[in-house]
Amino acid sequence: MKELLGTGVALVTPFNQDKSVDFEGLKRLVNFQIDNGVNYLVVLGTTGEPATLTAEEKEQVKKTVIETNNGRLPLVIGIGGNNTMAVVNEIKTTDLSAFCAILSVSPYYNKPTQEGIYQHFKAISEASPLPIIVYNVPGRTGRNFEPKTVLRLANDFKNIVAVKEAAGDMVQAMRIIQHKPKDFLVISGDDMIALPMTLAGGAGVISVIAQGLPKDFSEMIQEGLNGNVEKANALHYKVMDSIDYIFEECNPSGIKAFLKAVNICSEYVRLPLVEASGVLQQKINNFVANY
Repeated sequence: MKELLGTGVALVTPFNQDKSVDFEGLKRLVNFQIDNGVNYLVVLGTTGEPATLTAEEKEQVKKTVIETNNGRLPLVIGIGGNNTMAVVNEIKTTDLSAFCAILSVSPYYNKPTQEGIYQHFKAISEASPLPIIVYNVPGRTGRNFEPKTVLRLANDFKNIVAVKEAAGDMVQAMRIIQHKPKDFLVISGDDMIALPMTLAGGAGVISVIAQGLPKDFSEMIQEGLNGNVEKANALHYKVMDSIDYIFEECNPSGIKAFLKAVNICSEYVRLPLVEASGVLQQKINNFVANY
């Protein structure tokens, strides 16, 4: 899956002040990524606030991204959840023709065992016409997707081609990299350790901050993939503070404040999320002004 090497961006869904979807802002965001060297786009991942979008809005968001992108970059679609049958049904009833892969999060809230996680993704694998990126984010799901389970899925199902690993645990990522099948990709889901994971043998990142700093962040990952450690490190330390800021309160409130500061879209989010505090917006504005 060469399409998934480098920097993928988990796109936000911009909103207007009345909390309706800002489609013009979304078009600007997509073009900003393409113009600045990002490798692929992820539509309706967690950062896109799909939990608070209606089915009709999700369709319009997908349509807008597909039309704006116009075949320029590979697209990944987020389809996941904690009701296995519903996820399988969504995969079977969604037009996936514009996408190269599905990003599917490990089930949240139910807290399944490792066997439950395995069976969930087995069912998804058997239903999916597309390659699958399984997604471990224990901070959101309440359960760690253990390396042995990731590796079992990677070995058992040809269309499970990658893991987005966002436990924030370098050792865990390295254990997967150490034992993975040759073509299986380990993608960082954690901006702060995206470069170290890439240098340790990972395939890059699905990033949040990269949509605010697409040129430098994607260049950093590319330098890392090419083994240019000094150049990559310099870029990492240049962007590092911004990563702290965008996750200080919650995602995507932080990145939306950042996108407002770089004139791409507004800072609005939907409840239960709230906009970044004035203090945080000021920190982000100062970072952007001095960048």
